[in-house]
Amino acid sequence: MAFDFRDFAESYVGSLVRTLGGLPFSELEDFWKLVEAARESEATVHFIGNGGSAGTPSHSAGDWSKELALRTISHTDNSPSLTAWANDTEFQNVFVGQLSTFIREGDIVVGFSGSGNSENVLRGIEFAKQRGCSTVAVTGDYRGMGGGKLADIADVSIVVPSNSMERIEDVQLVINHIVKEAVKSNNGL
Repeated sequence: MAFDFRDFAESYVGSLVRTLGGLPFSELEDFWKLVEAARESEATVHFIGNGGSAGTPSHSAGDWSKELALRTISHTDNSPSLTAWANDTEFQNVFVGQLSTFIREGDIVVGFSGSGNSENVLRGIEFAKQRGCSTVAVTGDYRGMGGGKLADIADVSIVVPSNSMERIEDVQLVINHIVKEAVKSNNGL
C-alpha cells in the first residue's frame, strides 16, 4: 500500500486543531496578566528551553522585544555562555548560570519543555522562584506525564493537552503568539 500524504497531513492537522481546542485558557490568561504587569513595572521576561523547545524562546524574545517594546532575553541564544556553563559546571546549570547574572526580583522566567522534565529548565525555574521572579511553564502531556515536574513547580503552568512532542512544540509557538497578540490588542499596539 502506498503512503497517502494527504491523509497523513489531514490527520496531523486534525490532531493539532483538537489540541488547540483543549488549551487551558484560564492559565493562558494568567500568563498574559503576568506579561502585562511586567510591561507596567518595566520588568524583564527571560525565556529558557531545552531541545526542540529551545527554538521557541528565541522566536518569543524576538517578537516580544520588537512588537511589545518589552525587555526580553532568550537564554538559549547565547551559545558561548551556554556552553561555558555546561563545560565549567554541568549542562543542568546552563540556565541557572545565565539567570544568576541577568534576573532581578519581579522579572518573569518562562520555561519551555515538551516533557516538563528537562533538568536544566527545572533548575532555572527553581532558581528564579528563589530570586523572587514569577515563573511560567509551557509544557505538554508527553508520554502521559501531565506536564512533568515543571508543571508542578511553576507559578503558572500551561500544559498542552497532547502526548505528541511535535504537537506540543507546534502549540508552544502558538501560545507565544496568543499572549503577544493579546498584549498588542489590549494596548493598541
